[in-house]
Amino acid sequence: MLKVDRLRFGTAGIPLSTPKRSTIDGIKWVRELGLDAMELEFVRGVNMKPELAKKVKYVAKKNDVLLTAHAPYYINLNAKEKEKVEASKRRIIQSAERLYEAGGWSVVFHAGYYLKQPPESVYQRILNELKEIQKELMDRGVKVWVRPELTGKPTQFGDLKEIVKLSEELEMVLPTIDFAHAHARNKGECNSTEEWREMLSYMEDHLGREALDNMHIHMSGINYGPKGEKNHLPLRESDMNWEDLLKVLKEFKVKGVVISESPNIEEDALLMKKKYEEIEA
Repeated sequence: MLKVDRLRFGTAGIPLSTPKRSTIDGIKWVRELGLDAMELEFVRGVNMKPELAKKVKYVAKKNDVLLTAHAPYYINLNAKEKEKVEASKRRIIQSAERLYEAGGWSVVFHAGYYLKQPPESVYQRILNELKEIQKELMDRGVKVWVRPELTGKPTQFGDLKEIVKLSEELEMVLPTIDFAHAHARNKGECNSTEEWREMLSYMEDHLGREALDNMHIHMSGINYGPKGEKNHLPLRESDMNWEDLLKVLKEFKVKGVVISESPNIEEDALLMKKKYEEIEA
């Protein structure tokens, strides 16, 4: 796996202000803006050809931009139909493979839904499917982190304990911590220094320092209700105490990447990076 030297900040997809909207131009523009990471959005499908991935790798390396990827939204490793589960696994494998060809580091996905089943049995099923995904990626020599995301609704599999437990059991797996999702999933909690310290300490206790040295973080403001996440908001239009969160990340010496998923992606990525750099270590 690639080693990450610091906490980097970037955008979920090509920055909105990019003059020509292509992946390569997006990477160059990320660097132009003063950011140092970008998430490839495979959310509607893995539509990058291997030839383009090689060019992307060259441009990202030249510009010192760390690449992550978001696998397609159509993933449910707990689907009732076997063919849907198999298609979900293919999408994760394909996303990881293409990201690896592009010189990337970490692929994130929403693992599945409970579908009114006991969380323990859903966990076991998702673990088994991820074991198969991991085996296939290892057999193919694909070396990227595979990341189930902390999800924004209680109906979705993926609270902190579940994704940490998966990471304990699987060598290539680490969590993606979406702090806005944690806030929405817990109906407005997970928004204080104490709670974030608790989350990071829990990860370190169970997964060791490696987890905090390789964090894949999603951040945005968020609108939520009794059923969890509704939609993302710009940080300054939300109740997220994001400045305090950045202080906790610095306190814990977190390395990895913070990807802005706000509607104004680069604006909030720059806002966070600037604020983070101002915090006294």
